[in-house]
Amino acid sequence: MAELHFFTGTMDCGKSTLALQMDYNHRRRGLSGLMLASHDRGGEATVSSRLGLSAQAVEVDTTTDLWALVVDRLAAGARIEYVIGDEAQFYTPDQVDDLGRIADEVDVPVFAFGILTDFRTRLFPGSARLVELADRIETLQVEALCWCGRRATHNARTVDGVMVTEGEQVVVGDTVDDAAVGYEVLCRHHHRRRMTSRDARVTEPGSQPLPFTAS
Repeated sequence: MAELHFFTGTMDCGKSTLALQMDYNHRRRGLSGLMLASHDRGGEATVSSRLGLSAQAVEVDTTTDLWALVVDRLAAGARIEYVIGDEAQFYTPDQVDDLGRIADEVDVPVFAFGILTDFRTRLFPGSARLVELADRIETLQVEALCWCGRRATHNARTVDGVMVTEGEQVVVGDTVDDAAVGYEVLCRHHHRRRMTSRDARVTEPGSQPLPFTAS
């Protein structure tokens, strides 16, 4: 029986790179699959990695019926022997249900890639549903690091360089320093203190921030 497999981790841990590598490996074995994307930094209908790799995909928005997408293509004679869904945290719970149905009823393995929590440390609905339904959940072993050197566990959003903890859950940005809306991975300690790498750089030489907040 095919399985629904969820690969998760923070930003910068290689999720999209692994998704692209998995697609490449399958195609090298003569298999034909379906790549899904959502809100990729590289643009619509694209799965891209910060290493420079990319591939065309089907863009998933909140109205996309994933079950119908797969079944209609199969009925038209297309070969779909695996499904890879990147940025799966942005899928709706119903779409995640469709991924499970594809694995169960069409016997096509599904590999979903996504982060668990948003910049507010709240679970994405799509990721929460994947945790509930996936046959296997794997945390990627490539550890992203906070600017302090600790293992990064939280995703932070910055607006004009300032970390924010309020706003819409889905806003596309990037990890480059000059991005108007940016993202950075932090350890829990520095996420709680809202201290990004930029804040660390502007700290006066020789001074050390207190290891706790005063209020």
